[in-house]
Amino acid sequence: MLDERKVRLMTSLAMYEQGQGKEDFKISEYYRKDYTGMHILFSFFWTTVGYACIGALVVLAGLDYFMSHMSVKLFMTLGIAAAAGYLAVVIIYAVITSHIYNKKHRNARQRVKRYNHDLTKLLKMYEKENK
Repeated sequence: MLDERKVRLMTSLAMYEQGQGKEDFKISEYYRKDYTGMHILFSFFWTTVGYACIGALVVLAGLDYFMSHMSVKLFMTLGIAAAAGYLAVVIIYAVITSHIYNKKHRNARQRVKRYNHDLTKLLKMYEKENK
């Protein structure tokens, strides 16, 4: 005879496996620090690429001005400002990325733990039925 509780539990487990579970299982394979660190590195790389592209566009847009007002003081000031801006942007992005991916990993681990708990509960239901 079918037990309605088992059917509901199996249905919820199957829906989780087919939906959000796929991503959660991949995330939970990593330690939190490894998962967060990997995404911080990706963020650092893409922030650097984006900053370099924006810097190149600014230089190309202001090329007339730079050529007409060329001086060591101007280039030193711009270089220091660009480096300080780059450091600020990278640090801000790293902090934001760390916060987001720590939270994402923590939530995924909680859902996987709940899934494992429900699997254990289903196993106990089957064991109880077979006795």
